[in-house]
Amino acid sequence: MILSTSCLFIHWFFLFFSFFTSKGDDNRRESSAFINPDMDTETYYEGKNMALFEEEMDSTPMVSSFLNKLANYTNLTQGVREHEEAEDGVRRPTFSVPHMGTFIGVYLPCMQNILGVILFLRLTWIVGTAGILGSFAIVSMCCICTLLTAISMSAIATNGVVPAGGSYYMISRSLGPEFGGAVGLCLYLGTTFAGSLYILGTIEILLVCKLYVLQGGSHVMVKETTANDMRIYGTCCLLLMALVVFVGVKYVNKLALVFLSCVVLSIMATYAGAIKTAIKPSNFSVCLLGNRTLKNEMFEKCAKTDVELWNLFCDSPYLNATCDEYFALNNLTEIQATPGVLGEVINDNLWGNYGPDNMVIERKNLSSVPAEANNDKLKNYVFNDWATYFTLLVGIYFPSVTGIMAGSNRSGDLRDAQRSIPIGTILAILTTSFIYISFVVLFGACIEGVVLRDKFGFSVKTKPVISILAWPSPWVIVIGSFFSCCGAGLQSLTGAHHRRTSAEALGGIVFGHGKANGEPTWALLLTVGICEIGILIASLDHVAPILSMFFLMCYLFVNLACAVQTLLCTPNWRPRFKFYHWTLSFLGMSLCLSLMFISSWIYALVVIVIAGCIYKYIEYKGAVKEWGDGIRGLSLNAARYALIRLEEAPLHTKNWRPQLLVLCKLNSDLEVTHPRLLSFATQLKAGKGLTIVCSVLEGTYMTRGDEAKKGEQNLKAAMAAEKTKGFSHVVVSSSLRDGFSILIQSAGLGGMKHNAVLMAWPTGWKQDRDSSVRRNFIETVRETTSAHQALLVAKNIDHFPANQERLKEGTVDVWWIVHDGGLLMLLPFLLSQHKVWRKCKMRIFTVAQMDDNSIQMKKDLQMFLYQLRLNAVVEVVEMHDSDISAFTYEKTLVMEQRSQMLKQMQLSRTEREREAQLIHDRNTASHSAANDKAAGATSDRVHMTWTKDKLQNERNKHKENMAVKDMFNMKPNHSNVRRMHTAVKLNEVVVKKSCNSELVLLNMPGPPKNKKGDDNYMEFLEVLMEGLDRVLLVRGGGREVITIYS
Repeated sequence: MILSTSCLFIHWFFLFFSFFTSKGDDNRRESSAFINPDMDTETYYEGKNMALFEEEMDSTPMVSSFLNKLANYTNLTQGVREHEEAEDGVRRPTFSVPHMGTFIGVYLPCMQNILGVILFLRLTWIVGTAGILGSFAIVSMCCICTLLTAISMSAIATNGVVPAGGSYYMISRSLGPEFGGAVGLCLYLGTTFAGSLYILGTIEILLVCKLYVLQGGSHVMVKETTANDMRIYGTCCLLLMALVVFVGVKYVNKLALVFLSCVVLSIMATYAGAIKTAIKPSNFSVCLLGNRTLKNEMFEKCAKTDVELWNLFCDSPYLNATCDEYFALNNLTEIQATPGVLGEVINDNLWGNYGPDNMVIERKNLSSVPAEANNDKLKNYVFNDWATYFTLLVGIYFPSVTGIMAGSNRSGDLRDAQRSIPIGTILAILTTSFIYISFVVLFGACIEGVVLRDKFGFSVKTKPVISILAWPSPWVIVIGSFFSCCGAGLQSLTGAHHRRTSAEALGGIVFGHGKANGEPTWALLLTVGICEIGILIASLDHVAPILSMFFLMCYLFVNLACAVQTLLCTPNWRPRFKFYHWTLSFLGMSLCLSLMFISSWIYALVVIVIAGCIYKYIEYKGAVKEWGDGIRGLSLNAARYALIRLEEAPLHTKNWRPQLLVLCKLNSDLEVTHPRLLSFATQLKAGKGLTIVCSVLEGTYMTRGDEAKKGEQNLKAAMAAEKTKGFSHVVVSSSLRDGFSILIQSAGLGGMKHNAVLMAWPTGWKQDRDSSVRRNFIETVRETTSAHQALLVAKNIDHFPANQERLKEGTVDVWWIVHDGGLLMLLPFLLSQHKVWRKCKMRIFTVAQMDDNSIQMKKDLQMFLYQLRLNAVVEVVEMHDSDISAFTYEKTLVMEQRSQMLKQMQLSRTEREREAQLIHDRNTASHSAANDKAAGATSDRVHMTWTKDKLQNERNKHKENMAVKDMFNMKPNHSNVRRMHTAVKLNEVVVKKSCNSELVLLNMPGPPKNKKGDDNYMEFLEVLMEGLDRVLLVRGGGREVITIYS
C-alpha cells in the first residue's frame, strides 16, 4: 500500500525538486537530481550490502532513502505558512498532517457554495414562468452538466496531488499553462461576479422586503429608484465586505459554518412549511381584480369598500367618483397564496407562462371584462419586469449549481484527497439536485401560479415568495437567505482574490503584491473593482448569465482535459477514481458548450474571445513551466499520424518545397560561426516547411557529450535570434566526414525528411595545408547527389542581408546553364516572398551555343516562365567557341603544380607518421618476444615485417624526389585545360552581366566521377565565382520541383 501510494507522488516530486535546484548552476542541477544532493554518499552507504550498486548511488539513491524523504513532504507552500503564522502570531511546525475528512472538507463546502441566492430569490419565479416541466428540464440539464463535470474532475483530481490552485492547477497540468491561464482567469472573473451576484441578492432582500432598518423607505418599487438604490447600497456593502476580508481571511472561514447553518435551517423550514400547507393552508392571500394580480402592499382588505384600495383606482373617496374602467367593470377576488397540494394548482403550474415585457400577471381560469387600459393605473398591478423565455431562465438558474470545485480547492487540507474529493463532490451534487428538483415539485404543487410569477413578492406584502411557504414564520427564510447571501459574498471575495494570487504565482499573468503577512492587497483591490462593475449593473438577472458563462467555460475545459487524457492513454494517467469514461467527458463538454449558447450566444462569444486572447497572450509571452500536459501528448499523436500519412504516397511536384538541412560550423567556443546562414534559411523558408540546423563535433560522445548539449543550446539561441523556426541537433562523430554523412542520411523522421542541404562555401580552403576541408566538401556534394537531395552552397555568407535589412532595389540573377528540375527558378520566387528580397527583380540568363537559335530560345523561355506564373526578365547570352588563351593554360598549370606539391607534402607527413608507428610496433613486439617461449619465430616475423615496410619507405622517398624534379617540367592535363577554359569564359560573362546584382544563382557542376580529379574541382568552382560577392551555387536533387500545371 505504501509503495503504490508513493508511486503516484514520484512524477510530482521530480518537478518539485528540479524547481528548487534550478536556481543553481547547470552542473549542480544535473548532479543533484534526487534528494539531499550534498550528502556524502560514500559515508552514507558505507557498510551497506548493496556494493553492486555503490558506483551509482550518487545519481540513483536507495529506495528506502527516497521514500524517507518523500514521507516528510508537505504540499503547503511557504507563503501560505508564513501568512497563517503572521496572522495568528504562532509559529507552526514545518510539517503538518491534514486532518479533514470527506464530510467537513468536501461535502459541506460544496453544499455551501452550491445552495445560494438563486434558490431563495429566483427559483419560485422560474417555476412559475417555465412551469413544472420546463423547470424540471432546466434543473436536470444544469445538474447533469455539473455531475458529468464532477466525474471528470474526480478523475483528474485523483491522478496525483492537486495542491493550491484548484481547477487552474488541474487544467494547466492537463491542457498546458496557456489553457490553464485562460480558464483560470475566467474562473477568477466568474468567482468575482459571483460576489456581485450575492451582494445584489443581499440588497434586494433589504430593499424589496423592507426590513426594519429601511422602514422609512418608499412603499412602491420603481425600476429607476430601485436600480440606483441597488448601486448605492451594493457599493457600501461591497466596501464593508472588502474591509472584513482585508482584516483577516480566517474570520470569514470561522463564520462559514454559521452561514451554512442559515441555509440548512431555511431549507428545513421550507420542507416543514410544505408539509404544514398540505395539512392546513396558510393565511397568505392574493387579491385579484378580474383576473389581474394586484399589489397588496398599499391596502389591507381585498374589497372595493376599502378606502385605500378605492383611492388607488378612483380620483376621490366618494361613491360618485370617476374610477378606472377596468376597476368598475370587474370584481375583486381573494384567493389563498398556498392552498395546499391540489391537482388544480399542479395543472395550472404544469406548463410555462412566458410573456413580453410589462405584461400584467393574470390567472388563467378567471374571467374578466376587457376595458381600455389606463397607463397610470397599471402600476397597481403585478407585471413582468422584462420579457421571459426559456433560454433566459437557463442562464439565470445555472449559477445555483456552481461551486462544485470547493472540495478540490482544499485538497491540501484533506486526510485522503483521492478518496474524499470524488465521494464528497458527487454526494453534494446529488443532494443539491434532489433539493432543487423537490423544490420545483413543491412550489408547483403548493403555490398559486400568479404568486410564483411574482418575482419580487408584491402580491404577498413584498416578501420573498418562498417565505410564504416556510414554517413556523416567513422571517426564517428572510433572515436565513440574508445571512446566506452575505456569507456567500464574503466567500466569493476571499476565494477570488486568493485564486488570483495563485494564478499570478503560477502563470505570471499580472502583478501581485501584498502585505507583510502575505495578504494579496493589490489582488483584493482588483477583485473589488471588478465586483463593483457587476454591482453597477444593478440587476441580479443581468449578472447571473455573465456568471454562468465563466463557470461553463471552466467546466468545459475540465471535461476536455479528462477526455484528452483518457483518449491519449498516457502512462501517467492512472486515476484512482475508476468510474469515468471519455464519452461522459465529451458529453459534459458538449452540454457545457450548448448551455453557453442557449443562455446567451452573445455572452458566450465574448467569453470565448476573452479566453482566446488570454491564451494567445500567455503563448506569446512564453510558458515558463513545462508540466507534460495533454495538449503536448495530443500534438505528438497528431504528428505521428501525419508522419505515417506522409509516407503512404510520394510527394507531388505541386507540394514540393525546400525542406532544409542547414550544416553549421561551431567555433572553439561552440558558437555559430556563420549566423547569416540561419538568416538566409529564414528568408528562403518564410517560416514554412521543415528546417533542421545541425553541426558536427569531432570525438566521442562519452567525452564530448556535454559540449554537444551546449552546442545545441547555442544553436537554438542563434535560431531564436535569427527567427529561424525549426529543429537543432549536434552530432558527435569520430570524424567530420562521418558526421556529415550521418546527418545527410538520417536527419528528419518519416515523411518529414529534408530534401535540400544548405551550407557555406569553405572559405580559406586554399590556405589550409590539410586537405580534409576540401575532401569533406567534395564528399558532401557526392552524398547529396547520391541521396537525390538538392544542395545550396552560399559564398560570402557573412555578406548576405540580415532579416532586419530591406533591399530597396536590385536584381536576383539566375544563370540557368543546365536543367536541374526547376530549382534555380523556384528559389528566387521563394526569396521574393520575404520582406528582405521583396523589391528585388528577377532576371534569368541562359547560355546559347553556336548551333542554338538564341531568338527562339528567348521566346521559348519567356513562354515557359509565363506558364510557370513567374515574372522575370529573360536574356540569352551567346558563348562562341574560341581558342584557349595563354592565361587559361597557365592557370591550369599552376593549379596542377599546386595540387602535386600538396600531395607530396601530405605524402611526406604520412610517411613520417608511419615510420614512427613502425618503430613503436617493433619495440612492443621485441618486449613481448622476451617473455615468449617461441621468441625465435616471433623475432623473425617482426624482422621480416620491418624489412618490407622499410623497403617500401625507401621506394616512396625515391619517388618523392623524382616527383619534385618532374614538377617543374610537367605539362597540364588536356581535360583540366578544357574545364578551366569553360570556368574562365563563363565567369567573364557572369561578371559582366551580374557584377552589381544583389544575388547570383549558378548551376553547380558536379565533382568528377574519377576521384583523381578531386584536387582540381574546388579550383574550378573558385574560378567560376571569382569577382562576385553574393553567390548561391545550386545543385538539383534529380527531380522536378516546379510545374506548369495547377
